[in-house]
Amino acid sequence: MAKAKVQFVCQSCGAGFPKWSGNCPDCHEWNTLVETLYAPSKKNDRRAGGYAGANSQARAIGDIESENKSYFSSGYHELDRVLGDGVVNGSVVLIGGDPGIGKSTLLLQMLSHLGSTMPVLYITGEESLQQVSLRAGRAHLINDSNKKQLMLLAETQIEQVLAVAQQEQPRVMVVDSIQTVFTELLPSAPGSVSQVRECAAQLVRFAKQTGTAVFLVGHLTKEGSLAGPRVLEHMVDTVLYFEGDQGRFRVIRAIKNRFGAINELGVFAMTDKGLKEVANPSAIFLSRHQEPIAGSAILVTREGRRPYLVEVQALVDDSHLANPRRLTLGLEQNRLAMLLAVMHRHGGIAAVGQDVFLNIVGGVQVRETGADLAVLFAVLSSFRNKPLPSGLFTFGEVGLAGEIRPVPGGPERIREAVKHGFTRAVVPRENAPKETIDQCTIHPVSRLSQALEIIF
Repeated sequence: MAKAKVQFVCQSCGAGFPKWSGNCPDCHEWNTLVETLYAPSKKNDRRAGGYAGANSQARAIGDIESENKSYFSSGYHELDRVLGDGVVNGSVVLIGGDPGIGKSTLLLQMLSHLGSTMPVLYITGEESLQQVSLRAGRAHLINDSNKKQLMLLAETQIEQVLAVAQQEQPRVMVVDSIQTVFTELLPSAPGSVSQVRECAAQLVRFAKQTGTAVFLVGHLTKEGSLAGPRVLEHMVDTVLYFEGDQGRFRVIRAIKNRFGAINELGVFAMTDKGLKEVANPSAIFLSRHQEPIAGSAILVTREGRRPYLVEVQALVDDSHLANPRRLTLGLEQNRLAMLLAVMHRHGGIAAVGQDVFLNIVGGVQVRETGADLAVLFAVLSSFRNKPLPSGLFTFGEVGLAGEIRPVPGGPERIREAVKHGFTRAVVPRENAPKETIDQCTIHPVSRLSQALEIIF
């Protein structure tokens, strides 16, 4: 074995350097270089490379036969939506989230469902087997059909993990978590950049060679990003984020997916018996008031292929500060400042000297520009203390020139709102349906001034 040498490895980007410095030359992060012992690999060492396939010669794409059924359902429609129609054979999925958000619970529930029809393996590096069994029993996940095929393993050494996996031959395997797994080939501590990268590489090779679907649980840093090297997200096929506050509802979204669309959204509710699917998220994000209130507007937003309704609430009040506050929850703060400037320039309404607070009800994050029109409607409604007309919904992007620009999926958004009983809409002219919709009045607009004239 080659003699071990000292190297300083950046815990943010994974770059290695012979000397320590306060600032990483590659990613420019401060105080991230950690002293690490490593043994240089041999020329024929393929640990860090890709996986060794059964056939190492090049083949024409037309000669490669794809499987007719390369994926299967996880047992949860919301999770299948985010993964892209289901779990793909041989895929590697990385799921991250805050502590206690429900990552382990969701994956244990998935394995308990799949264990009724196929062998599955749950590898825990953070809990004992008794703790996992107690958690499964508390959620009533153990039954006669899965108690023989749902296998548990408490192990953190990757070589032992893969040896057991080769013996059990599971269709789906969960590693909870990747930061606790280590390999004896490297002297660094578990959770370090080199350990996470090497263990993930071995798990990826195992998944591709055997066709086993592997789910990796990842920790989050205090900045909200996945812990470990950035290359970890490049190595896996799918990256999922599990989001939510301390309330009841949880949202899972895909930010990378080689087998489906990104930005898909799955909604779950946390109960005393685990996570339950929420098939109709619009019902939980809407607040049904007894009577119309000022500062509230209904937005039809879209995540991936799914449209859903959320309530945008605004509060405009006199400011006692030299610089009025602009605070947002669930929306980008800089975009609110830009929309207020557009409202002043092209709508003739100034919010100078006013504090503006904006909130997306339900804790959901709206990342699309189609929320612009709803934000301005909510702000103006609060500013004038005048509720919007009952049964009104809207969507549309507002440009700097005051134009109302179309957004993707206009007809689907309108149908979703009509399904929930809304009867009046202000939408971009290009998104207006060509045919009339029963029990719904559509107001197509192309300028901000037109939209304000219709409503106010």
